[in-house]
Amino acid sequence: MKVVIAPDSFKESLPADEVARAIQAGFQSIFPQAEYHLLPIADGGEGTVKALVSAHKGRMESIFVTGPLGIPVEAKIAFSNEGKTAFIEMAEACGLHLVPIDRRNPLHTTSFGVGELMLHALNQGAAELIIGVGGSSTNDGGVGMASALGYEFFDEQGKTVKGNGKDLFRITSMSDRNRNRRLDSVKITVAADVDNPLTGNNGATYIYGPQKGLPKEMLNEMDHAMGRFYQIAGSFMKVDVSSLPGSGAGGGMGAGLLLFTGAQLKKGIDLVLEQLKVKEICQDADIVIVGEGKIDGQTIFGKAPAGVAKCAPRKAKVIAICGSVGEGSEALYNHGFTAIFPTIPAMLPIEHILSGAFANIERTSRNVAALLRNERDGFNG
Repeated sequence: MKVVIAPDSFKESLPADEVARAIQAGFQSIFPQAEYHLLPIADGGEGTVKALVSAHKGRMESIFVTGPLGIPVEAKIAFSNEGKTAFIEMAEACGLHLVPIDRRNPLHTTSFGVGELMLHALNQGAAELIIGVGGSSTNDGGVGMASALGYEFFDEQGKTVKGNGKDLFRITSMSDRNRNRRLDSVKITVAADVDNPLTGNNGATYIYGPQKGLPKEMLNEMDHAMGRFYQIAGSFMKVDVSSLPGSGAGGGMGAGLLLFTGAQLKKGIDLVLEQLKVKEICQDADIVIVGEGKIDGQTIFGKAPAGVAKCAPRKAKVIAICGSVGEGSEALYNHGFTAIFPTIPAMLPIEHILSGAFANIERTSRNVAALLRNERDGFNG
């Protein structure tokens, strides 16, 4: 029996490689002779750098950049073996995990550190940047990132704003006179973890703002401010990117990289699956196990579990193991999923749930494997 274990991270509790090991531990206690393939996955959010650098046998280093709240944070950046390609993860500089729960509000967070990571890559001689734009705490439309790259944004009084979510309400004009000209000679690919547009009911603010701490009463105002800013910036740059799929990824970072750096956008999960050769590895699998912290109706919009499920052969069972199951998850049964299993054992304080993630995943995986054992006669395990 061949079992492919290809989970994403469980945000704020376990990285993807540990999730994969926990799942294997649970399954191995029931199917000790099975052939296991562990493929930690990312979709443009947390873990993208680790997944891509492993595929390229590259190196990783850490630098200090401006964090989401303006305080320096240590962020990882990776380079391919020959150093010509840099792998950047937005979440390293402004991820949701970097903001304490009681301080989460995308009106006050910035993506400035992402631009600093890009500048570091250029300083190291990188000719290509691959940037994952998921898992952020921001909804600044990439203004912070663009400011770090030399763009200037001004309010009605002509004062420069640095670029957090609240500044989208204030910006009335911009300048590119100090834009870093090295952007003209570097290839930039955006690995987006979702395909949402920038604005509207399915856009960055309405869909992802609440989980980043944006008050519900601010959703309409924030969405309007984002749209107004991109009218100003789009008119200045003579490009409209706001309706493109994926432009809403990373709180509008997808749109920001497209507009301010001339980047090309690609679904993050497609890029990672291609780099890790997941389809080839899954082609003769009996069981494919996917997972992430929460599985709901958003999962089909370019998230890792749905991407991996598409790589599974028709005969394989596709099992999802997740922290929790949310509204709309039933749609996944029409997208190749066999079953979905949450791991949270009881109503517990959030800190207990996060700290017990490995044990919860292992226990749930063991229970799933025990359920499947009744069918093991159909496998060669």
